[in-house]
Amino acid sequence: MTNALRFPAADPHTAAAHFAAELAFEADPDDVHRDLRDGNVTGYVLVETRAPEAFAQARIPGAINLPYRDLPETLDLDPDLVYICYCESFQCNAATKGALALAQRGYRVKRLSGGITAWRDAGYPVESDELVGAAVSKVACHC
Repeated sequence: MTNALRFPAADPHTAAAHFAAELAFEADPDDVHRDLRDGNVTGYVLVETRAPEAFAQARIPGAINLPYRDLPETLDLDPDLVYICYCESFQCNAATKGALALAQRGYRVKRLSGGITAWRDAGYPVESDELVGAAVSKVACHC
C-alpha cells in the first residue's frame, strides 16, 4: 500500500462537504486581489488584526486595523458584511484570534489564507503610512 493512500479517501459527498466548509472559513489572496483590482469589494471588509505598528508598516489597500488584542466588547461594524481577517502569515495566528473575537461578537468572518506574506509573495501591492503602493521587503509581525 502506498503512503499516500494508507488512509482511504473520503467518499465524494463527505469530501465535498468538508471542502465547502473549509472555503466558508478562508478567502484566497488571488480572489481578494481580483476584487480589489476590479473595484468589487461589496459585501466584505479586509481587517488587519495585527498591532497598529504593523498596520502602519504595511497593509493590504483598503484594510482597516482592528488589533485582536484590543478589540472592545462592542464594535460599530456593519453586521451585514463579512470581515476577512489577516495577519502576518501561516506562522501567525493573529487573524484566527481576531476572527474568533469578531465571531464571538456576532459578526461573520473569514481568514485570508497566508496573510500579508502570501499577499506580498504573489506580487500584490501594499500600502504603508510612508509610501502608498510601495514594495515592502519585510513586514514585522508585532503581534
